Amino acid sequence: MRIGFIVNPIAGMGGRVGLKGTDGRKILDEALSRGAESWSPLRARETLEHLKGIVDRIQWVTWGGEMGEDVLTSVGFEAEVVGRPIDGSTTADDTCEAVLEMERKGVDIIVFVGGDGTAADIIEAVDRRVPIFGIPSGVKMFSGVFAPTPAAASSLIRRFIDGEVQLVEREVMDIDEDEYRAGRLSASLKGYAVTPYEVSLVQNSKTVGGQADEELMKEAVAARIVNDMRPGVTYVLGPGSTVSRVAETLGVEKTILGIDIVRDGRLVASDVDERTLVSEINGESWVILSPLGGQGTLLGRGNQPISPEVIRRIGLDHIIVIATPVKLYALKALTVDTGDPELDEQLRGYKRVVVGYHEEKVIKVL
Repeated sequence: MRIGFIVNPIAGMGGRVGLKGTDGRKILDEALSRGAESWSPLRARETLEHLKGIVDRIQWVTWGGEMGEDVLTSVGFEAEVVGRPIDGSTTADDTCEAVLEMERKGVDIIVFVGGDGTAADIIEAVDRRVPIFGIPSGVKMFSGVFAPTPAAASSLIRRFIDGEVQLVEREVMDIDEDEYRAGRLSASLKGYAVTPYEVSLVQNSKTVGGQADEELMKEAVAARIVNDMRPGVTYVLGPGSTVSRVAETLGVEKTILGIDIVRDGRLVASDVDERTLVSEINGESWVILSPLGGQGTLLGRGNQPISPEVIRRIGLDHIIVIATPVKLYALKALTVDTGDPELDEQLRGYKRVVVGYHEEKVIKVL
């Protein structure tokens, strides 16, 4: 099996430093100034480690340096390097050139590490002529071509090699990052990709919007959470409209797509990064999260500042999950993808979800 392998080394770098992405040189420079570190190579390596047992069944075709060659070599895999980034840079043009060359080399599939922007760049170049599949490393992934975790990605690659999964057409979506940083969610359809699909190993496309009667459900959930809040306790409010209703009930202004901190009914910090969260978590603290609609991701999509270090400081048993009954009904399970496999395993099991003022439901976390 000839697998094209490409890494977008800057994907997801803006996540933990609170920038919600890294589109554009200016935002990348800001992320680096805040201490952002490359995230994609770690996600790539985690996936590749799970494939060591079938190394003799894969011929890797990749791009040079940090766009694929480096991580493959670090894991001990041999690869055919078919080109390199121009002047050491890594741009969308490099991605397009790389995948076109991989197509010319006759790869059976292109596996990429990145986010929605990377997926959009790839289909712009190869359209549906070559199957593609994504290892998630972006801040938010709305497209239906990604595995929920690197471990799931390796499982799907194995099943694809064995001929056990079908190829289907899935949506590739992308968001306007400037709008996203301003607290407005603007997603657009970029096209369709052919991708291997297994219901338990590929995430759904993110749903945007909801039903009108959900507003009443959100009010009930928010009232329950605010009623249970205690003096002197720190509450970290994750992104999303359901959690925003909690802030509204408290009478504080929340960044709908950011992470905020409240204490004693007052806003302590707004749209924070990982560093601020670590500094503010003193004494008893709780984090309030709502799963990503359509996908069910609880941690690791759009809330990267709530990092493994932050979760451990708060405590694994101090996570409050809220959702409307409609959103929860559409989900078979929740998933976690913090980037720390040990923590992810500790978070798996069953979790209570507040779905009303007097109602809770139990759902499995995978």
